[in-house]
Formats: sequence, C-alpha cells, structure tokens
Amino acid sequence: MANDSVPVAPSTATAVKQTLEKAANPAHPLDPLTPDEILAVSLAVRHYIAEKTPIKAVRFIANYLVPPPKRAVLAHLGIPLLTGEKVREEDKVPIVRKAEVDFLDVVAGDAYNAIVALDSSTGNWAVETLDKLPEGTQPQLSPGELLACEEIIKADEGVRKLAKEVGFEPEQLFADGWSIGYDDRFPAKLRIQQALMFARLSKDDNLYGHPLDFVPVVDMTSGKVIHIDFPGRYTSADPASLSVPTTKPPALTGSDSVEAANRSRIPVPMAPQEFLPEVLKEFAEKEGKQWKEREDIKPLHVIQPEGVSFKMDGHVLEWQKWKMHISFTQREGIALSTITYNDDGVERPIFYRLSLAEMVVPYGAPEHPSPRKFAFDSGEYGMGTMANELSLGCDCLGQIHYLPGAYVGHDGSAVIIKNVICIHEEDDGLLWKHTDYRTGGRAYSVRSRRLVVSMVCTLANYEYIWNYRFYQDGSIELEVRLTGILQVVPVGENDPTPFGVKVAPGINAQHHQHLFSVRLDPMIDGLSNSVVETDVVPVPFSTGSDRNFAGNGFVTQDKVIKLASEGARDYDLVADRRWRIVNFARKHYSTGQPVGYALAVKGGITSFHAREDGWDDEQVGAKGGRMWPAGKYVPQARGEPADSVGRWLKEDSEKGVKVENEDLVVFLTVGLTHIARPEDWPVMPVDHLRIMFRPNSFFVANPSLDVPGRKDPKSVPAFAGSEGASCCAPSSN
Repeated sequence: MANDSVPVAPSTATAVKQTLEKAANPAHPLDPLTPDEILAVSLAVRHYIAEKTPIKAVRFIANYLVPPPKRAVLAHLGIPLLTGEKVREEDKVPIVRKAEVDFLDVVAGDAYNAIVALDSSTGNWAVETLDKLPEGTQPQLSPGELLACEEIIKADEGVRKLAKEVGFEPEQLFADGWSIGYDDRFPAKLRIQQALMFARLSKDDNLYGHPLDFVPVVDMTSGKVIHIDFPGRYTSADPASLSVPTTKPPALTGSDSVEAANRSRIPVPMAPQEFLPEVLKEFAEKEGKQWKEREDIKPLHVIQPEGVSFKMDGHVLEWQKWKMHISFTQREGIALSTITYNDDGVERPIFYRLSLAEMVVPYGAPEHPSPRKFAFDSGEYGMGTMANELSLGCDCLGQIHYLPGAYVGHDGSAVIIKNVICIHEEDDGLLWKHTDYRTGGRAYSVRSRRLVVSMVCTLANYEYIWNYRFYQDGSIELEVRLTGILQVVPVGENDPTPFGVKVAPGINAQHHQHLFSVRLDPMIDGLSNSVVETDVVPVPFSTGSDRNFAGNGFVTQDKVIKLASEGARDYDLVADRRWRIVNFARKHYSTGQPVGYALAVKGGITSFHAREDGWDDEQVGAKGGRMWPAGKYVPQARGEPADSVGRWLKEDSEKGVKVENEDLVVFLTVGLTHIARPEDWPVMPVDHLRIMFRPNSFFVANPSLDVPGRKDPKSVPAFAGSEGASCCAPSSN
C-alpha cells in the first residue's frame, strides 16, 4: 500500500502559510471543518511528526471537528440552561476550534491519534497531543482501503487460480472489502480485511448475481493476501448437519490450496440477475423477447412557484418555527444540533444533538467464516465517507437546497462530496381535519407540510436513506429506508439453506439484521432532563368486580429512571411500553405533567439506554467522550471495548450515578430482522423503519392551530364531471 501513503517532509514555510491563511473561523462553533481547514490540519500534523517523531510515511484516515463544550456553545448562541432564564455569564467562555486526526504509520503499521488546535489570533493550527494507539486498535477503514482490497485480490496468484477453476479471469473479479471483526488466528497488530468475492460476466452485469465460494483475507499494510477461507456446505435442512466442522475457524495450515483440493467447489451461478433497464432490455432481446418500462405513468411534479419556506444561513436552517444546525460528519453522516422551536416568541430547546451513533448488520449463519459478517457500518467505515452525491430531480424532488461534505483523503487533502445533504419540503397529507355535520357539513382541513433533511449512503451492496423530518405539530421523525442489493453467497443446486433463503437458483441470501443506535442528546427546555417509562396495564380488578365490572379498565404506570443501574431498558410489546424525556422543572398548566417529548418506534426491535452526561465538557470534546456506543475504534476490536455503552452502564451502576434531573445522553437502539424474499431480488424495494419524537405536555395545546387551511388552486378533477366540496371556507355564520 505504499503507493497511497504520504512521505513525511516539512513543507515550505510559504506553502504552509498560504494554506493556513485559508482556514477561516466559521460563523457557527459547530460548523464542520472546511476543505481548507482539513488540509491545514493535515499539514500541521505532517510538520509535527516530521520534526518530532521517527515516522517516515503516513496514511490519513480521519480528520474532523472536535465539538466545543456544550455549555459554551449554548451561551454563544444565547440558549439558556433552563427556558425562561438568562444565559449564565460563567458559560460565556472563548471557543477554541479543534480537530481530531487518526492516521497510520504505513511502515511500522502503528495507528496514532492527534488533537490539533487553531490559534485564532494567528490562523495557525498546532498539534496539542499525539498518542500512539494500543496494539490492535484500528481506526475505521477508508474508502481508499476498500478499493485497494479489490486490487490486491485481483493480483494474487492464489485467488486467480481459484477463480480460474470456476471459469473466471482476474479482470472479471470483484471484492467487497469488509472489516474482519476479529479473528484470533491472526496477529492483533495486522490491519486486515476480508474480501467477499463476486464475478462479472460483462461490463454492466450485476456482479452480486455471481458470488464465489471463497473469502481471501488481506493485510492492508503489506498489501498481500495472507489467507483464504472456504465456507462449509450443508447436506440437509437440519442446521446441525454439516459436511465439515466449519462453525469453528480451522487452524492456519500455511497452504490454502490443500484445503481447496480437499473440498468440492460450489458452482458460480451464471444466470443473469439484472435490474438496470438497458441491461434487462439487452438480455431480453438476446432471448428473442421484449422488455420495456411501464408506459402508463404520467409526470407528477413538485412545484413551489413562490419558492421555499425555509431559510439557510450557512449551516443554520430556519423553517417556520424550527431552527437547527446541520453538519456533515465523517462517521455519522448527518448530525443535527441545537434544535429549537419558537413557541409564541419563546425559543424552546429540544435537542442539543441528534445523530446516528452506530449501525451494525449481523448475519445469522454460523458456518465459518460467516460469523465474521458483522458489519459496524458507521464505526468501521463511516456514513459520511460512504455518502452519495445526490442528483436533482432523482433523489429529492421539488426545490432543493444542498449542502456539501468533506472528509480527509489518504494524503491529507479534503475529499469533497457535492450535494451530499438534501433539504426540501414535502406535502404529507392531512395535518388535521374536522367536519361539523351540525353546521351544514362544514369541513375544515389543514394539510401537513414537512421539512426533510436527507442523505443516501452506499455501503457495498446496500443503500441506506436517512430522512430527518420536521413537522408543523412540533414532531420530529427519523426515517431509515433500506434498499440496494442483498449480500449473497453461492449454494449448490441441491444444497439446503437452513440459515438463508434461496432467492434465485444458486444464490443464498443469509438471514441478518439491521440495528441502528441513535444518539439523543436532549435539552427539553434545558439541560436538566429525566427519562420516564410508561407501561399500559389493565387495572388489578377482575371482570365482574365492583371496580371493573365490564373488564375494560386500563391505566398507565410511570417509572422515573433514577439511577444508571436502571438505565438499560427493553421494549415490552404486551405493555405497549413507551418513553418520555422530560424536564421536571417545568410543568404543563393543565395536565400537571412535566414538559417532555415521547419516543415511538414504528416497526422493529427496540432497546433504550439512558446515562448521565455530566462529564468535563473539554474532555468529552477532545477525546470523543461517551459518543460511540460500540466504542470509538471499532475495526478488529476484541471483546467489549472499555468505551462502549455496556461498560459505561456497568461503571456508572457500580458508582450509583444518578440519571434523574441530569444532563442526559440517550442511546435508542432499533432495528429490523431481514428474512429475505424472492421479491427482494435482484434489487430490493425500500423497507422502512421510523422513530418519532412527539411533544407530550410540551405545548399548551395543538401547536399547529395557526397553520393555514388553504385550498390548492392547482388541484383539478382527474376526470370531467367530478367536483370537490369546499374544505377551508370560513363559516357563513
């Protein structure tokens, strides 16, 4: 991999000065690093290690903003710690812009972390700390390394031989590089990937339709294939019956060809599995058939003749009563911060930060090496680095505003993704309606409009669509849409698939899950928040009794989560369990309940973790703090990381840490179990997962009463002779 490493040499003073002068202070303390800043930070790191370390060549992996202290940011923006109070003078402290950098010593194979600070008076960045990471600790895999993995396997003679045996040349080979998780057979220090193998029959052929039956393991530092694994085959539908004992990794013999010679190869499925229209048409014509797209779909346009209803000031968005900061991050993709709502002239804080903290896709097949298919897509690769450049009129419809994103390349310069975050408005059907039949059937209808902040990420075969939606009734929704192509393995013609579904002849889509950990940093009317768990339960009186004669009584039972030892909560379907994040310092005038926001998940698995976030803000910012539920450094992590949510809960429980009336961070874990269908192949229609955050005793009443009910003059009958009644006319009385 020396071809993509960067030799360390002090840059000329002139070049450094010119680059540093471009690193301007942003207008907002949470603005992501600009491309110029990324380069300036990288230059500062290179200059430092050239002068003070023996490192000869580096590969940059990450370079991103260190979030400033929360209270300082709130004070800077004029947001008090409790709604209605004044900003405290002691919180008005200078904000120092800092960056965090992960890089590799490509000669020695070691990984390093650096904190770099900007001197606002000179415009110069300087390294504050440089730490060598413990052996076996690996930063996330970069897009460049994933691409390099494919080139390495194509050049390997062992891989070429195995491909040739089933009829493929090196140029037809393709590999999805995956983190290996951890495999105790390999030294902890190695930075390795596993290559999931596919072949292409032609240029635009769907390569996932032709999976191969072996998995090379690649050392990314040496750039070599160091081992090849061969998955076992099942001989009956009974999961206990295997042709070889392959649920346990076999010992390394030093000769992969021996293992290959002693096993039967699984034929590569050769039938076309296409989804692109031009390719489908081409294959149909070869078979003397006709294929064409549907012709009965007429255009449907989203038109806003007077423009959009939102405003942008850099990364700060205002839409009706909402205000927030939108950032692009290398790991999370979209991060929304300082989300507030203008409630009759009072700016009420709701979330300090809202983002995807982690995502994992575990596969359920136990035969080796399938258990290594356990992708932490956020922590191992980064949603930001996998994000698409969006296309106007394709990914988002209507009048669109885009934000760019940037992350660091191997050489320290910025990789820029144009149009990576899409912001637009959508019609969402009816917001509310009522028809009063007593006044001549007068109806009043108000249509719902929502603001959408979205991103699309491609992680090898899968696509994930992230839609953050804001509603006129004060609700927030995170919708995840899943599409793309199933991750598949080859299967013999008569082989059963006890841990998957044969979606096409010779193609096995293994059972798997998609689990998402959403990090909620709430500030419901301030930073003193609590979690209330509510179960719906029947009254404890039997049917026929004086207290519950009809047997229909049910009530809600609240439990305030007071200690960290109570902080890990699971969803209870029978009790229809739900959670609220509340502020006990402010009560609703009518219900007497604390103001709050309720969480609801539509479709999927749910668990809930609450913990206190009263750490020193500078420490949290500088080293990531309790940001990442699976740990900061995920690739090849062995065992449960010390900086993971399970360890945090254990430590806080032992210390008796409070989580009531505190500055909280909440990790909400939701997900889908995917048992594939033939209808998911060869490309998968979107599946949906929705998380709602809805005001509960937060507003006096329905906050959308002032949304105008207007009849759309562009709406006309589809067919002659039909006419609609008036929906929004004022009463004649």
